[in-house]
Amino acid sequence: MTTSLAPPADSLSLKQRFREIRATSMRITAPLSAEDHMLQSMPDASPAKWHLAHTTWFFETFILQSYSPGYKSFDSRFKHLFNSYYKQLGSHPYRGARGLMSRPSLQEVHAFRSHVDRALEPFLDTASDEVLALVELGLNHEQQHQELILTDIKHGLWSSPLAPERLPIATVHEPPASLEWIEIEGGIHSIGHEGHEFAFDNESPRHQVLLQPFAIASRAVTNGDYLEFMRDDGYRRAELWLSDGWDAVCAQKWEAPFYWEHNEDGSWNHFAMNGTGETGIKPVDMSEPVCHVSYYEADAFAHWSGARLPTEAEWEVASFRSAVRGSFLDENVFHPRVVKRSSHLQMFGDVWEWTASPYTPYPGFKPAPGLIGEYNGKFMCNQLVLRGGSCATPASHIRASYRNFFPPHARWQFSGLRLAK
Repeated sequence: MTTSLAPPADSLSLKQRFREIRATSMRITAPLSAEDHMLQSMPDASPAKWHLAHTTWFFETFILQSYSPGYKSFDSRFKHLFNSYYKQLGSHPYRGARGLMSRPSLQEVHAFRSHVDRALEPFLDTASDEVLALVELGLNHEQQHQELILTDIKHGLWSSPLAPERLPIATVHEPPASLEWIEIEGGIHSIGHEGHEFAFDNESPRHQVLLQPFAIASRAVTNGDYLEFMRDDGYRRAELWLSDGWDAVCAQKWEAPFYWEHNEDGSWNHFAMNGTGETGIKPVDMSEPVCHVSYYEADAFAHWSGARLPTEAEWEVASFRSAVRGSFLDENVFHPRVVKRSSHLQMFGDVWEWTASPYTPYPGFKPAPGLIGEYNGKFMCNQLVLRGGSCATPASHIRASYRNFFPPHARWQFSGLRLAK
């Protein structure tokens, strides 16, 4: 088990959450055609059909095949086909070849989901705490993949040879909240998961950190803020960039956030999507949080602005002053919204925020024994931590201690930044 993995209060509430979360995956993929479900536009992304099958594979492999006597697998070949990276289960297909899985069909994947759901729901009534804890992990795992479905399909549809049409989303140019600096006292603070509710193992153990006094921005950096950096030749000034970041700028010819397009009149559009499954081009709203920037771009902007990125410990300590509110997957918007004027610090939702911290284990971290130990620990290398969730994150999935992580060049996630100093 993961160190913080605990069963819910009762099996009835877990059963209801199981139905709701499984239904959400079907809801967000419902607007997609069978052809859309097959898209894999790069090795880091996966087809929506694969996500639907893999999350089901998790429940079948880790729970039903291990704990439910007499359970009959939907298709014995799926144990290999939809394994993502669990080496203790043997080989698995190459990640970049998931788009070649024209078979099983989407209809068969849907049938696979129904088969597993019908077997698992009644099993929950008599399941042990150990099994209930695994189901809870499986539900949080599926919520992670719901976010990946949205980011991956957005990249896939953007990669289409057909030029995207103008998206029928009104751009409301509301002024953003003014940027203020929130002073945070220095000293010894505790971070990491606390309590008996679910958390991933990489959020533990809770431990103390020594922080110097610092200040954190009251809101995320906006498109308008970022455009000023661009107008000041931010993408042409090597002194602002980390060496690896400058190499990426030169090699990839970056000149703006991912999905941005420059118009002849000097204005900018970007590729976006909405909750009805539509994707297309819309004008960049200068008051929205900047989105789809890499760690390298976030770090360069921070240097240009005379500030820096917060460490993940600073981010978490500051977030204790912020309620978990913002734009999340549940609102069916799938695009960051303007941060409106408020007396409250908002640090959750809309865009993931890059921190200056490498993704490493907390002091005393120990991967769980067995297969579950492969969930997080083995990725603690060459990644940077992001915090706070995004417009593609389910609201019930995020918390102050949540640690997301991606390589520093990644741009297809809903990633932005907040300044510190």
